[in-house]
Amino acid sequence: MTRYGCQRAHQERRGAAFLALVRAWAAGAVVLVFTEYAQATLVYDYVATGPRLETFGGRLLLIHLPNALCIASAAWAAARVHHEPYRASTPRHLTAAFAVPVVAQLLNMAVQWEELAAEGLLLSNAVLVVGCVAGYAGDRLQDGD
Repeated sequence: MTRYGCQRAHQERRGAAFLALVRAWAAGAVVLVFTEYAQATLVYDYVATGPRLETFGGRLLLIHLPNALCIASAAWAAARVHHEPYRASTPRHLTAAFAVPVVAQLLNMAVQWEELAAEGLLLSNAVLVVGCVAGYAGDRLQDGD
Protein backbone atom coordinates (compact mmCIF):
# COMPACT_ATOMS: atom_id res chain seq x y z
CA MET A 1 0.00 0.00 0.00
CA THR A 2 1.33 3.42 -0.84
CA ARG A 3 1.96 6.10 1.74
CA TYR A 4 -1.08 8.00 0.48
CA GLY A 5 -3.19 4.86 0.83
CA CYS A 6 -2.06 4.34 4.43
CA GLN A 7 -2.84 7.94 5.33
CA ARG A 8 -6.25 7.70 3.75
CA ALA A 9 -7.04 4.45 5.58
CA HIS A 10 -5.96 6.06 8.87
CA GLN A 11 -8.20 9.08 8.21
CA GLU A 12 -11.13 6.80 7.42
CA ARG A 13 -10.62 4.90 10.69
CA ARG A 14 -10.46 8.20 12.61
CA GLY A 15 -13.62 9.35 10.88
CA ALA A 16 -15.40 6.12 11.71
CA ALA A 17 -14.27 6.37 15.35
CA PHE A 18 -15.59 9.93 15.57
CA LEU A 19 -18.88 8.88 13.97
CA ALA A 20 -19.20 6.14 16.58
CA LEU A 21 -18.73 8.77 19.31
CA VAL A 22 -21.31 11.08 17.73
CA ARG A 23 -23.79 8.20 17.46
CA ALA A 24 -23.28 7.37 21.15
CA TRP A 25 -23.65 11.02 22.14
CA ALA A 26 -26.86 11.30 20.12
CA ALA A 27 -28.33 8.26 21.87
CA GLY A 28 -27.30 9.61 25.27
CA ALA A 29 -28.78 13.03 24.49
CA VAL A 30 -32.10 11.56 23.34
CA VAL A 31 -32.38 9.41 26.46
CA LEU A 32 -31.38 12.30 28.73
CA VAL A 33 -33.91 14.68 27.18
CA PHE A 34 -36.69 12.08 27.33
CA THR A 35 -36.01 11.05 30.94
CA GLU A 36 -35.57 14.64 32.13
CA TYR A 37 -38.84 15.59 30.43
CA ALA A 38 -40.60 12.67 32.11
CA GLN A 39 -39.09 13.69 35.44
CA ALA A 40 -40.16 17.30 35.00
CA THR A 41 -43.71 16.45 34.00
CA LEU A 42 -44.32 13.61 36.44
CA VAL A 43 -42.25 14.34 39.53
CA TYR A 44 -42.04 18.12 39.57
CA ASP A 45 -45.63 18.79 38.50
CA TYR A 46 -47.38 16.21 40.68
CA VAL A 47 -45.17 15.09 43.55
CA ALA A 48 -42.61 17.79 44.34
CA THR A 49 -44.72 20.28 46.25
CA GLY A 50 -43.33 23.14 48.33
CA PRO A 51 -43.57 21.47 51.77
CA ARG A 52 -41.97 18.26 50.46
CA LEU A 53 -38.97 20.17 49.12
CA GLU A 54 -38.29 22.06 52.35
CA THR A 55 -36.42 19.15 53.93
CA PHE A 56 -33.07 17.77 52.83
CA GLY A 57 -34.54 14.28 52.51
CA GLY A 58 -37.37 15.57 50.35
CA ARG A 59 -34.97 17.33 47.99
CA LEU A 60 -32.75 14.26 47.87
CA LEU A 61 -35.67 11.94 47.12
CA LEU A 62 -37.59 14.18 44.70
CA ILE A 63 -34.82 16.04 42.88
CA HIS A 64 -31.45 14.35 43.15
CA LEU A 65 -32.40 10.66 43.05
CA PRO A 66 -34.51 11.05 39.88
CA ASN A 67 -31.65 13.07 38.34
CA ALA A 68 -29.24 10.23 39.11
CA LEU A 69 -31.58 7.82 37.30
CA CYS A 70 -31.77 10.13 34.28
CA ILE A 71 -27.98 10.48 34.14
CA ALA A 72 -27.44 6.75 34.61
CA SER A 73 -29.90 6.00 31.80
CA ALA A 74 -28.18 8.44 29.45
CA ALA A 75 -24.69 7.13 30.24
CA TRP A 76 -25.88 3.53 29.83
CA ALA A 77 -27.59 4.26 26.50
CA ALA A 78 -24.56 6.07 25.12
CA ALA A 79 -22.24 3.28 26.22
CA ARG A 80 -24.50 0.59 24.71
CA VAL A 81 -24.63 2.35 21.34
CA HIS A 82 -20.82 2.74 21.25
CA HIS A 83 -19.93 -0.49 19.41
CA GLU A 84 -16.80 -2.51 18.77
CA PRO A 85 -14.04 -2.04 17.83
CA TYR A 86 -14.19 1.47 19.31
CA ARG A 87 -15.43 0.48 22.75
CA ALA A 88 -12.24 -1.57 23.26
CA SER A 89 -10.43 1.73 23.86
CA THR A 90 -11.23 2.69 27.45
CA PRO A 91 -10.68 6.45 27.01
CA ARG A 92 -12.91 6.53 23.92
CA HIS A 93 -15.58 4.43 25.60
CA LEU A 94 -15.58 6.61 28.71
CA THR A 95 -15.82 9.69 26.50
CA ALA A 96 -18.76 8.14 24.67
CA ALA A 97 -20.55 7.29 27.90
CA PHE A 98 -19.87 10.38 30.01
CA ALA A 99 -19.77 13.31 27.57
CA VAL A 100 -23.51 13.97 27.38
CA PRO A 101 -24.18 13.96 31.15
CA VAL A 102 -21.10 16.08 31.86
CA VAL A 103 -21.94 18.64 29.17
CA ALA A 104 -25.56 18.75 30.35
CA GLN A 105 -24.36 19.36 33.92
CA LEU A 106 -22.03 22.16 32.81
CA LEU A 107 -24.83 23.81 30.81
CA ASN A 108 -27.24 23.48 33.73
CA MET A 109 -24.72 25.03 36.12
CA ALA A 110 -23.98 27.86 33.69
CA VAL A 111 -27.67 28.68 33.26
CA GLN A 112 -28.49 28.51 36.98
CA TRP A 113 -25.21 29.84 38.38
CA GLU A 114 -26.82 32.85 40.08
CA GLU A 115 -29.37 30.68 41.89
CA LEU A 116 -27.10 27.79 42.97
CA ALA A 117 -26.70 27.09 46.66
CA ALA A 118 -23.75 25.12 48.04
CA GLU A 119 -25.96 22.12 48.78
CA GLY A 120 -27.38 22.06 45.27
CA LEU A 121 -23.97 22.46 43.67
CA LEU A 122 -22.36 19.69 45.72
CA LEU A 123 -25.27 17.28 45.45
CA SER A 124 -25.80 17.80 41.73
CA ASN A 125 -22.12 17.07 41.08
CA ALA A 126 -22.26 14.01 43.35
CA VAL A 127 -25.37 12.88 41.46
CA LEU A 128 -23.48 13.34 38.19
CA VAL A 129 -20.67 11.07 39.38
CA VAL A 130 -23.03 8.46 40.83
CA GLY A 131 -25.21 8.44 37.72
CA CYS A 132 -22.27 8.16 35.33
CA VAL A 133 -20.68 5.35 37.32
CA ALA A 134 -24.00 3.50 37.59
CA GLY A 135 -24.68 3.80 33.86
CA TYR A 136 -21.18 2.67 32.95
CA ALA A 137 -21.37 -0.22 35.43
CA GLY A 138 -24.67 -1.31 33.89
CA ASP A 139 -23.05 -1.33 30.46
CA ARG A 140 -20.06 -3.34 31.69
CA LEU A 141 -22.34 -5.82 33.49
CA GLN A 142 -24.24 -6.41 30.27
CA ASP A 143 -20.92 -7.11 28.54
CA GLY A 144 -20.02 -9.59 31.25
CA ASP A 145 -16.94 -7.65 32.41
